[in-house]
Amino acid sequence: MVILYSMKRPIFVRPLSDAEPKTLEAGLRSPDAFTLRRSARYFSPATGARLPTRSLTSWDAIRKTARNAIHAFNEKGLPEALQPGSKHPHTVHRAFDDEQAEALRELLHQDPRKFGKDSSLWTLAMAALVSFEEGLTKERITGETVRATLARLGVRWERAKRWITSPDPEYARKKASFASDRLISLAEGRPEWVAGFLDESWFSRLARPAMGSWSDAGEPLRLIEQSVAKDDPSEATKAISYYGLYVPELEKVWLRFADGRPVSSITTRFLSWCCQKLQAVDKRVWVLIWDNASWHISKELQEWIASHNHKVKNSGDGVRIINCLLPKKSPWLNSMEPKWVLMASARS
Repeated sequence: MVILYSMKRPIFVRPLSDAEPKTLEAGLRSPDAFTLRRSARYFSPATGARLPTRSLTSWDAIRKTARNAIHAFNEKGLPEALQPGSKHPHTVHRAFDDEQAEALRELLHQDPRKFGKDSSLWTLAMAALVSFEEGLTKERITGETVRATLARLGVRWERAKRWITSPDPEYARKKASFASDRLISLAEGRPEWVAGFLDESWFSRLARPAMGSWSDAGEPLRLIEQSVAKDDPSEATKAISYYGLYVPELEKVWLRFADGRPVSSITTRFLSWCCQKLQAVDKRVWVLIWDNASWHISKELQEWIASHNHKVKNSGDGVRIINCLLPKKSPWLNSMEPKWVLMASARS
């Protein structure tokens, strides 16, 4: 019988039954490391073999493991004691109760800078630290505890900007336009800067309309393709595009019309013309706010803006362009969009 000495009450390994030595011998040949270790621990004292000599430090390191092994053997017997149990703790103590968990949710709706942090975005580690500093938890916790608490609330942790919402009904719009708002504010505070909203559209009497229609069952919808005669003077002009720049500071809208649909080459010419107009009113930097049209984000146009800004920087003459793309499907953020409606009303 073996006694395990420790600072706690000594515990004893019970005698083996007649069948258990064979189970231990089989365990010593097991490919599973846990079963092999347990079998060796039980087998040595059971067969009278001498235990390996270990230093006190070594025994301290394995004391808890040894006690667990003896308890498992005495309570479960073999072969159950040779199988690994669950790795989850038997008792789970929540760092956040229900009220504190809701307080954590509300905490993450606020700006981290309010709590003395340098970032405007929450991280798990930052949320854990602030929770402790604000008294939501009694002791320091890890970021994984925050993640688990939010999961309990049905919230999956992602970057804070993706899931944290606000009761403000205008929050989504304000969040989407944050970059443009910041640049507009920056332009308002500098006399040589200006913010301008650019938008364009086009029309053609030859383009197919975007429409829905009924057709007979089994029969495809057929549209008559419009065309013009080769000797028609307007044959070369199948579409007309119109560009507009609204400059709130000047309370002006600058318009230009061009043959053809909006493309990168026409757009760069309009940008160049706008830069000349802005330079004439002593502006040096233009915050260009527009949408994600394909000709706005094309390689040709981006290279033109980079080349234009490079020339302005080297020569010290001209208007530098700061390109600010608005979120997709957000026409209400472009102040030039309503001007087209007013123009259409005036024309009618």
